[in-house]
Amino acid sequence: MAIREVASADGATIVYRVTGPEEARPLVLLHGWSGNLLCWGRSADLLAEHFRVIALDLRGHGYSDAPEAGYDDPKNWAADVAAVLAAERITSGAILLGWSYGGIVASDYLTAYGTGAVAGVVFTGSQANIGRGVEGAETGPAMEKAIPDVFAESAGKAMRGFAAFGNANTGPGRDKGVDAQRLFGGSIATLPRVRKALFYRTVDNTETLRGLDVPVLVLHGTADPVVPIENGRHIADTAPDARTSYWEGSQHGLFIEDPSRFVAEITNFVESLG
Repeated sequence: MAIREVASADGATIVYRVTGPEEARPLVLLHGWSGNLLCWGRSADLLAEHFRVIALDLRGHGYSDAPEAGYDDPKNWAADVAAVLAAERITSGAILLGWSYGGIVASDYLTAYGTGAVAGVVFTGSQANIGRGVEGAETGPAMEKAIPDVFAESAGKAMRGFAAFGNANTGPGRDKGVDAQRLFGGSIATLPRVRKALFYRTVDNTETLRGLDVPVLVLHGTADPVVPIENGRHIADTAPDARTSYWEGSQHGLFIEDPSRFVAEITNFVESLG
């Protein structure tokens, strides 16, 4: 395992972790809003048995820099991904995997840089667009319940806001308290101004989806209360070569709900690319 960093186009330092065989196909993990590269848990370790896994701390999250401004500019998000790919000398064959807000970041990258370095894209519990009234950018009831408390500087108020997610990120079934606490810890550690800034932008990447010349895999829980399944369906209905796996009754964090299934479906998708 290696922890590395790279300067993005605007000078922001982006920190990322590399695991798995150096010669394996690169799989770039882009976490969700108010998360960090540790959110993937056991799934990251399982994926590293098959791929060269590159997990980013998105700008404003984890150990990456948190600039005062610029979160509303999709070019900044795109440049962060491009900087990591360049630092790792990846010019082709990469798989982008975006969870939740990470799907928007992946789409920002594709809009700005195209698919030259990319062989496929995975959206899990995710969306490609953001903004009021933008198609494919619906807000789920858990997110609506959490706002605006999750933007508060008061720790107690912020924690009450995050509590509105309940089991959304870990799913029903056996207790996954350790995973839940890791995710809550990453969320509360993200600066309140960053949590808020990520929602104050409007981006419609639909035309990018429509023009994609690489395969797309959409993984989405039918009971996702954070990012409604309609957002995943918008991606699947728009991208020319889209495969889908809708998990009946599952919620937002599929990689925590069932790591083995999650890894198997991604591995099968990538193997189908040849």
